[in-house]
Amino acid sequence: MNDDFIVTPKEEKSVTISIRIDKTLQIKLDELSSRSNRSRNELINMALEYALKNVKFINGTKKEQ
Repeated sequence: MNDDFIVTPKEEKSVTISIRIDKTLQIKLDELSSRSNRSRNELINMALEYALKNVKFINGTKKEQ
């Protein structure tokens, strides 16, 4: 019988970052967090995923066009 204790490297699926947001945005996130029973972190991740899937990038400004 093999009694080896096998340990493999942990895959990092998330990273910790620090951002600054307006106080009013933090209040709205906290309210939504309470209403939805989701963490502020979870809501921010959902919002970022949505933004990245739906972003429209426009080169230049109106003056340059």
